[in-house]
Amino acid sequence: MSAHCQVTGRSPGFGNAVSHSHRRTRRRWNPNLQTKTYYLPSAGRRITLRVSAKGIKVIDRDGIEAVVARMRRDGQKI
Repeated sequence: MSAHCQVTGRSPGFGNAVSHSHRRTRRRWNPNLQTKTYYLPSAGRRITLRVSAKGIKVIDRDGIEAVVARMRRDGQKI
């Protein structure tokens, strides 16, 4: 599974690692993904999501019900 947040859609950023001698090699910056389990009262069950730290803040701000409704509207299967 790729490094991709299920809530915010954040994915890795790509660029160059520049050494002291200024040689450049390709690298990637992965999002801070966490596996979190949330209780969904409307469905009466728990769901497990791979979310970034920003996604956790979005869930705390909007609530899990609103976030899951938005994800289902966008076509994700929960």
